[in-house]
Amino acid sequence: MPKALITTVPFGDSNRLPLEMLYEANIEYLINPLNKKLTEDELAELVDDFEVIIAGTEQITARVMDQASNLKMISRVGVGLDSVDLLAAEERGIKVSYTPDAPAPAVAELTVGLMLSLLRSVHVSNSKMHDGHWHRFFGRRLAEVTIGIIGVGRIGKRVLNRTKGFGTPRILVNDMMPNHELDRQFKLEWASKKRIYEEADIISLHVPLTHQTKNMVRKKHLLSMKQDAIIINAARGGIINEQDLYEVMRSGHLSGAAIDVFEQEPYDGSLKEIQRCLLTAHMGSMSVDCRTRMEIEATEEAIRFLTGRPLEGVVPENEYEVQRQGL
Repeated sequence: MPKALITTVPFGDSNRLPLEMLYEANIEYLINPLNKKLTEDELAELVDDFEVIIAGTEQITARVMDQASNLKMISRVGVGLDSVDLLAAEERGIKVSYTPDAPAPAVAELTVGLMLSLLRSVHVSNSKMHDGHWHRFFGRRLAEVTIGIIGVGRIGKRVLNRTKGFGTPRILVNDMMPNHELDRQFKLEWASKKRIYEEADIISLHVPLTHQTKNMVRKKHLLSMKQDAIIINAARGGIINEQDLYEVMRSGHLSGAAIDVFEQEPYDGSLKEIQRCLLTAHMGSMSVDCRTRMEIEATEEAIRFLTGRPLEGVVPENEYEVQRQGL
């Protein structure tokens, strides 16, 4: 009987269909027994004897793969690939698939929710109310600010779509490969990252974590932003240098930040001290529908592999090239 290790948790909680699919396909499975994001050491101890990993964001390194003598396929629940050593997988003949479209609507909606919360200080007011303090905060409306979006791919485009319902804010966008077809749908200004840092009231990041984007936003960039500007990272931990963000916000610069993703998760760092920094637990994709779709698509791909059918979500060659360039 083929065996699959499900490392991402929760899994099958909102909808048991993925687990039923594995059962009906006669595939034995084990769900992460530690019920948390696994460290490299913990994963290395678990992987032996499994042909497939249905994976989350845990680090699947060459060392982990070397401990997995039977591993032939990794099916990633989600889109980010910075946690998977694609080149090591390629060298060992391990196939890698992912679910790039499934989480995008949920992440985009959370991003807009974070924008609204930060503009109106909802998170700070909530905290003060729970502490017994009544204070009415002045805020700004989304239609009245300049929005900067860095990365206009699957999620960035959806964020643009969702801003339409709030009027006509000025929108600055940046992408390594500008898609001018978007100019037909939106009133956009293509701009350098430098200009976005300097002119935007809200900056939202929607880029993958690569050698080019690691620590992309550092102290000098944060200090170049407006005193009352806001920055949001619901993409990948490590794109904003967390220590630099802490020091800049501690100095009083920036009116707010929202961080959903961290270099080390679960997060237990100094940003917890900054009340106007809104912190969420990597929950961008955690809407019932999107999470369920991610789990189903990743499970379907694992079943295709284990039953000898063609894969549909294979990671494209350009993702391998990104990692090659980072060596």
